[in-house]
Amino acid sequence: MRRALLSVALAALPAWAAAQATGTCTVPDHVPPARLSGEWNATFWNEGGSAERPLDTGVLRLERHPEYGGSVRGDLLRGTGGQMRRSIVSGDVTDGEFHFDESDDGVDMAAVWNGVAEDCGGRLAITGTRRPATGADSPDPVLRFRLTKPTGWR
Repeated sequence: MRRALLSVALAALPAWAAAQATGTCTVPDHVPPARLSGEWNATFWNEGGSAERPLDTGVLRLERHPEYGGSVRGDLLRGTGGQMRRSIVSGDVTDGEFHFDESDDGVDMAAVWNGVAEDCGGRLAITGTRRPATGADSPDPVLRFRLTKPTGWR
């Protein structure tokens, strides 16, 4: 059974790569919480930089928001060089736009994320900009980000 599932998963990768290469990605109007839920790889880079040379990486784990049924909430663990940092994030994708709020303490907003979700051959990727929240005392600069779900079961 595992071998069959692995074969199906590996067979889907060329279709996703081909969809990205040919530009057949679509921007979904709405992404339900169930599709946003799970583990995501997060990559952060400076505005003038490149995702291939990230400033920071992390893991984002999302689940349905307990108070807002159409949204998700979760934990972001990110850092490089042994300097790990944990944040709480919550948000959704509506009208093709991705919006998240980030908090370091669960009370005060530290950053806002805005971007676009793209479905490329059935695989979701979210790309956008993470900005320190207005009035937040944050050492972080404006960062670009990309969220992708790792292959396999998570």
